[in-house]
Amino acid sequence: MTDATRDADGLSADDQLLAKLGYKQELSRSWSSFSNFAISFSIISILAGCFTTFGQAWNNGGPVAISWGWPVISVFILIIGFTMSELVSAYPTSGGIYWWAAKMGGPAAGFFTGWLNLIGLLAVTASVAYGAATFLDLTISTVSSSWADGYSLTRVFLLFVAIFVLASLANIFSGHLLAMINNISVWWHVAGAAIVIAVLVLVPTTHQSADFVFTERINNSGYDSGFYWFLVLPLGFLLTQYTITGFDASAHLSEETQGAAEGAAKGIWRSIFYSAIGGYVLLLAFVFAVQDPAAVTEGGGGVDLIFGQALPEGWHFLVLLISTAGQLFCCVACLTSASRMSFAFSRDGAIPGSRWLSQVNPRTKIPAHAVVFVATVGVVITLPALIEVDIAGAPVPVAFYAVTSVAVIGLYLSFLIPIFLRWRMGDAFEPGSWTLGRKYRWMNLLAVAEIAIICVYFVLPFTPAAVPFSDDFSFKFVNYAPVLTLGSLLVLAVWWRLSARHWFTGPKVTIDRDVVEAFDD
Repeated sequence: MTDATRDADGLSADDQLLAKLGYKQELSRSWSSFSNFAISFSIISILAGCFTTFGQAWNNGGPVAISWGWPVISVFILIIGFTMSELVSAYPTSGGIYWWAAKMGGPAAGFFTGWLNLIGLLAVTASVAYGAATFLDLTISTVSSSWADGYSLTRVFLLFVAIFVLASLANIFSGHLLAMINNISVWWHVAGAAIVIAVLVLVPTTHQSADFVFTERINNSGYDSGFYWFLVLPLGFLLTQYTITGFDASAHLSEETQGAAEGAAKGIWRSIFYSAIGGYVLLLAFVFAVQDPAAVTEGGGGVDLIFGQALPEGWHFLVLLISTAGQLFCCVACLTSASRMSFAFSRDGAIPGSRWLSQVNPRTKIPAHAVVFVATVGVVITLPALIEVDIAGAPVPVAFYAVTSVAVIGLYLSFLIPIFLRWRMGDAFEPGSWTLGRKYRWMNLLAVAEIAIICVYFVLPFTPAAVPFSDDFSFKFVNYAPVLTLGSLLVLAVWWRLSARHWFTGPKVTIDRDVVEAFDD
């Protein structure tokens, strides 16, 4: 940062804007605009979501859910991203989503938005770590026959805990190290995805036809085929909606980003755009490489079944290794984003134990306690994944898909509130340097409608055996996403009514009010 960009008091333009919003600079502003883009790109991680939730789309729609569902849903998500880019440009704070809601809608809007965003971030971090553990187990099993006999949910869960510990250490050590890891992650995702695509194009001896990829329908959900278009296929959209999420990380890291009003805004929409394109090509490579569709369906729809069919052992191992490493990068980035949200929300006193959670290490300028909090909660909410559920003869952690649903619902509902509030403000909204202009009128409404629809679908049972009072009902099949999300909302509503509304006043000013007023003038 050059002296020319600082005022007489030694404050940079970023520090001045942050002071105007009511906060003093506590975190280290060492991230470049590229690093800000990199963390959202790493959290979206086409090497994670495209691999770990592929089975959800295959079982609920088949190739059609992928070849047509991905690009259509991606366009809607990009519109959501544009609306959020405008908001972060105006309000570049670590609180991000909930700060915007509180600013535009008052303390209640901020309180509920913050908790929804926090719930979503905790869930997405846990789901990514669990997916990484699953693929690490698969990768080791591919080259080591002595690793274990068969798939073990317990073994995967232990790997999951170990990954969380290592990701926590990486997050606590250094903010500069985190920025470097995310920069490397971008190129790993670009090069890794390109290698996987090349392998799946060149190595298999045969490929599926375009007719199969773009017209084949599969219903492995257990629901009647008459529900295909209105229930089964929309459930398959979880692949896209879950993969392209977490881009709010650019907002949460804005207090650590140089030129945040512009850099964080571009970080959001660019991470979505490039991930949508790269993910689509990657997924098409998966589907074209299928050798025996019936065997994939019988095996539960997992993408590793495709690799096992299409690739010799060495190439199979390489693809899994690339994906696993990408998922580990993603896990580190998710933990960073969730910890910054936890720090910002606790800084304003909204989380029990806020004084402890909001502490920043004076040497590293990192909220280490918030990192530990996110990792601990992630392990606890994923404990149901230890319950073995047999689908198509294979043990499947149904809890994993439930956690991904919680992540999608929590995050996107938290996006919906400030997007709607910005639309409601109309021309009274004061934009930053990156703005939608008049296009906000239709973009914000379209974003709100898409989010509302997908949230309804993702609380529905994934299979008829999860429908209460049905003949085949069993609790082990239940999608507990509605229990966590709706139950959490009920608890929050009671808490707000009885207590929180009396003491939560929204974002607190951590800088002298005279300074804030001076910048306002």
